[in-house]
Amino acid sequence: MSSKAIYEATGKDLINRHIQSGTAMVPCRFATFEQGTVWEDELGKNPWLAKENLVVKPDQLIKRRGKLGLVGVNKSAAEVRRWLSAHVGKTQAVGATNGVLRHFIVEPFVKHDASEEMYICIQSGRRADTILFHHQGGVDVGDVDAVATRLEVPVDTFPDAQAVSNTLLVNVTSQRNKQILTTFITALYRVFVDLYFTYMEINPIVVTNERIYLLDLAAKLDQTADFICAKNWGAVTFPPPFGRDAYPEEAHIADLDAKSGASLKLTILNKHGRIWTMVAGGGASVVYTDTICELGGASELANYGEYSGAPTESQTADYAKTIFSLMCRDKHVDGKVLIIGGGIANFTNVADTFRGIISAIETYKDALVQYNVTIFVRRGGPNYQEGLRQMREVGHRLRIPLYVFGPESNMTGIVGLALGHAPIPKDHQLDYAPKQLPKTKPAPKPDLQIPELNKKLLELVCSQAPTKLDLGQTISTAQPLFSDRTKAVVWGMQNRAIQGMLDFDFICRRSEPSVVAIVYPFTADHKQKYYFGNQEVFIPVFSDMDVAMRKHQEATVLVNFASLRSAYESTMQVRWKYL
Repeated sequence: MSSKAIYEATGKDLINRHIQSGTAMVPCRFATFEQGTVWEDELGKNPWLAKENLVVKPDQLIKRRGKLGLVGVNKSAAEVRRWLSAHVGKTQAVGATNGVLRHFIVEPFVKHDASEEMYICIQSGRRADTILFHHQGGVDVGDVDAVATRLEVPVDTFPDAQAVSNTLLVNVTSQRNKQILTTFITALYRVFVDLYFTYMEINPIVVTNERIYLLDLAAKLDQTADFICAKNWGAVTFPPPFGRDAYPEEAHIADLDAKSGASLKLTILNKHGRIWTMVAGGGASVVYTDTICELGGASELANYGEYSGAPTESQTADYAKTIFSLMCRDKHVDGKVLIIGGGIANFTNVADTFRGIISAIETYKDALVQYNVTIFVRRGGPNYQEGLRQMREVGHRLRIPLYVFGPESNMTGIVGLALGHAPIPKDHQLDYAPKQLPKTKPAPKPDLQIPELNKKLLELVCSQAPTKLDLGQTISTAQPLFSDRTKAVVWGMQNRAIQGMLDFDFICRRSEPSVVAIVYPFTADHKQKYYFGNQEVFIPVFSDMDVAMRKHQEATVLVNFASLRSAYESTMQVRWKYL
């Protein structure tokens, strides 16, 4: 699951379009404004802006906007225009974060009493979704976990009206309001499930004159459900957290990732940072980032990202050039460091990807020298010796401080060298580079407000932990997914990956290959040659999944190389009776 926050306007639009009819909810009306928005244009699209009193607030994933004085309430159109003019482009502090206000939402003002404000939140968990409700909402709702009623909805079940009414709404005194809320909450939960929300908080939700109004909404979607929900979602934008701007370079890499079978990710954390990373592998990227933070480099960490899945030389070059273009914009008094790290690759040809990085280094050679960039490389895997040799050679040729290490070195050992915690080993020192880099100065530790461990908090934590019965059931029903006799069907003509699987089978001394068939709908049935040790083997290729599964019922695993757009459909072609 990749839980990504969305704009308040996006969340309200999704609820408007997909909540079933028959609830008392008044459809949300809103207009969005940005720095370049023309007021008259929005007025033409939304005539109610000039006829009603309004509420205006930033829509940038900011919590507690009311407490921060960022909500203009019960204002005329002219007052809203002045409010927007005063706040657009303004730098706002939210806790320790500073960001620029750029995106706003304007809605009709709903006149109501404070006693009519309520709170509702739905959030996904491992075993169940949790619905929280409190009959007293608003900016002073307080500790919701302590005061709200809650209803646990196990996965693949749906709450009935009686459970909602008797469990969540016990403190709602009006029977009519209880009926209205019961109908609305069950309908809202259906939207939550069908559109793959992972989090939805409405505070306050107002019930007045037997109508329901959604005044303030925060929501997150499961981004990995895009291939299921794309039609229902429409054009959804996942904005960056407040205080971190969206960069065109991030969009460029995301576009490159979408068009590639490889994985290419990039997030800019601090464009003025000194420490940059280009790490192969999602797991390795987390390890390197954690190590940098552990050694006091968190405040200087410029980016987070990874490249994996055997990207081509040109894709790797494009990825590296994007990072270099960002690095070589602002000078740093201590220079900058680039960590090109990774574990030991399984299938990726290290020399091929390094040739792409070398191409980028040659393109930016003058800028790398000008901005005093030092590069550390650590990698292993197929053909890594050639890749490291080429890296070492380009460093010497261009006189760029470039230190190269292989799998004999600890995976994160280069982080300590890059951050100046250890001197460069003698056998790696260069006559045109310092023997030790400046040590990173750690940022002051934040003042964390950790709640006191009391009986109520302990009971809450224990209630969310798996019970002894749960653990026992899991252990008793679990079965190994793989063994030395596992047989697999592969969807997609991925010759290099399949050959790698056979090589691994042979090294593990299997008596026969694990791959029994390949499904590739874009060709006629035939056989493809591979090597099992020094022996040639021919694996059948089928254009139809059903034929493959019928002829190879011994297969218990499907390895699916389909793209994100077709992964679900291709997987569902499997006749599960065969597995």
